[in-house]
Amino acid sequence: MAQLHQDYEKISLLDTEIVVVGPDNAQQFSRYWEDNSLQFVGLPDPSHSVLKLFGQEVNLFKLGRMPAQALIDKQGMARYAHYGHSMSDIPANEEIIEIIEEINT
Repeated sequence: MAQLHQDYEKISLLDTEIVVVGPDNAQQFSRYWEDNSLQFVGLPDPSHSVLKLFGQEVNLFKLGRMPAQALIDKQGMARYAHYGHSMSDIPANEEIIEIIEEINT
């Protein structure tokens, strides 16, 4: 999330909204958002219902939910998905921005 926060303005200028889905309850999620001054949308998902819809992996040996990023267009169609194999397996913002620009053309 911190990585996305760094380029929030660039991503926002591409007519793109960032929505982060996390496993915490609403109170924990809200506190994290306030403590870190995050500008994008956060969706608590303690029941893992969104996780299940997108097939995000849970691996207890690797600290829980593996990172996953998806780009969904305005029609609701998933146009890109990356499923990390470790907590550090996250695409660089530059890669995400390039894909957004490609989708928007």
